[in-house]
Amino acid sequence: MNWTRRDVVKLGALAVAGRSMGLQAEVMDRRPAVGDRKFTSEAVERSMAETAKRIGDPELRQLFLNCFPNTLDTTVQHGSFEGKPDTVVLTGDIPAMWLRDSSAQVWPYLPLARQDEKLRALLEGVIRRQARCLLIDPYANAFMANLDDPALEWGRTDETEMKRGVGERKYELDSLCYPIRLSHGYWKATGDTKPFDTTWAEAMRTVVRTMRVQQRKQGDGPYLFQRSSPRPTETLARKGAGNPVKPVGLIASGFRPSDDACIFPFFIPANLFAVASLRQLAEMLNAIVHDSATAQEAQSLATEVEQALRQHGIAKLETGTIWAYEVDGFGSQLLMDDANVPSLLALPYLNASPDAALYARTRAFVWSERNPWFFRGTAGEGIGGPHIGDGMIWPMSQTIYALTSTKREEVMQALKMLKTSARETGFMHESYFKDDPAKFTRAWFAWANTLFGEMVAHVAHNHPDWVRS
Repeated sequence: MNWTRRDVVKLGALAVAGRSMGLQAEVMDRRPAVGDRKFTSEAVERSMAETAKRIGDPELRQLFLNCFPNTLDTTVQHGSFEGKPDTVVLTGDIPAMWLRDSSAQVWPYLPLARQDEKLRALLEGVIRRQARCLLIDPYANAFMANLDDPALEWGRTDETEMKRGVGERKYELDSLCYPIRLSHGYWKATGDTKPFDTTWAEAMRTVVRTMRVQQRKQGDGPYLFQRSSPRPTETLARKGAGNPVKPVGLIASGFRPSDDACIFPFFIPANLFAVASLRQLAEMLNAIVHDSATAQEAQSLATEVEQALRQHGIAKLETGTIWAYEVDGFGSQLLMDDANVPSLLALPYLNASPDAALYARTRAFVWSERNPWFFRGTAGEGIGGPHIGDGMIWPMSQTIYALTSTKREEVMQALKMLKTSARETGFMHESYFKDDPAKFTRAWFAWANTLFGEMVAHVAHNHPDWVRS
């Protein structure tokens, strides 16, 4: 049988039978036994214990204890390469490392790294591995744990330039931004500059060059991708180049962070993310690498993209202006949001929201039925996307809804829905049916688990009265 990523992720979609919708199940401790955990950090364990004391709801407390360490418990492979730390972070039930997922999965542990040398080395290894991957191919979204292995099975017949070690080659602009975010966050949290050597510096120069090429001022560029699939979201139009764009200063993307093809290649959430990431990169290149030329190039590109976003990325509605989701530079705009991050909903979480009022209007739009991928049912409400399909809410969207809110009622609503979604297994999932949380996809999705843990810790420490009872 020829498996696709969708086939694999839907292995977790079997409903857990014999449990009524109204019955609250007890959430059990689902962590692996201590001896079976991939990595243990004393700083993480201490932080979890301290946070758990703040949570009065036993169900929420156990979900936090299950989910927050899930990346460390189950997905990391820590070793060395050429005498330096080297860390693979699998996405969960798929045996590959996504640049986006791996960055997001370890992000919540950064504030604890200064206290734990082992954790610091693990995170350094992720940064170093990502730099190696970017130098293999900046257009790839996923890489194999063993870089000598062939691609994931569903990517082996793709019509694109596959290189050894690449798991899948769907070019996604956010895959270039996330390693910058992780590097900058690590540097600010620890003060450590060891990962930022000549290999990292060359990887970052590659990132800036790739973004420049994908402004498509000199044509489509070298990236092409086609896949034989009955799903149009799995391949790109125009013989693999994607739909046409007018070069206006924005950066094109082949695919969204959902790994679904863009309709209009100027994907606005990733362009906003790129502006923030390029400015972070410029700071690091100046302060650590002392490469003022590339720092200036990154800064200049950020300014150009920001101006283009203002000119081409904003849609006018009767209720006011909002950010569009995708545009083509010719005037076409797609108004929606997807659950995967970067999303329009997640812009403040990524420090990529330069206009608070514009974001507030956009947030109201995407968290409503005006967004074609917003669903409301008896089990909850939230954003999904075409990757799984109609009626399937992604807990990730509910977590981001809470992380980007300052309103108690919104956060409490999100926590209630997330508890409902995880009650069958004690973990977060990729998606669940709006009217039945027992119908879900992906029993093991580490990004969703760790993100949920990050959100609960954020609420417990910043608004302890909201989770005290």
